[in-house]
Amino acid sequence: MATFEGLGETEARDFTSRWLPAWTGNDPEGLAAYYAEDAVYCDPAVPGGVRGREEIVAYFRRLLGRYPDWVWTNTDVRPLRDGFLNYWHAVVPTRNGVVECDGVCTVSLRDGLITRNEVFFDRSPLLAALTA
Repeated sequence: MATFEGLGETEARDFTSRWLPAWTGNDPEGLAAYYAEDAVYCDPAVPGGVRGREEIVAYFRRLLGRYPDWVWTNTDVRPLRDGFLNYWHAVVPTRNGVVECDGVCTVSLRDGLITRNEVFFDRSPLLAALTA
């Protein structure tokens, strides 16, 4: 019988309680410290992903610079092999008002660092607010 190698719910919630706040405040290097040197990060704006901490930091500089005051909140977790599934809620202030959205991301870990993070959400409301 195979053994489960992911995080349990408590461990996943503990990790998100440290990691998600790092998305707020425009500290790309601090956020990237949660990612392994060979990590891959994907979201709807970069579906092919950015690879390696250097590319991730460069992407986070642009992203966090644009949204320094957004706030991410964990709403649920589900254990996965080598990590967890993170359900989240984001509040994103824009020049045309606040956008709130919900999404999910996969988080794979090795030695306490993220090796793969794939983010999924409908970004249509955010794009509409940015172009209004």
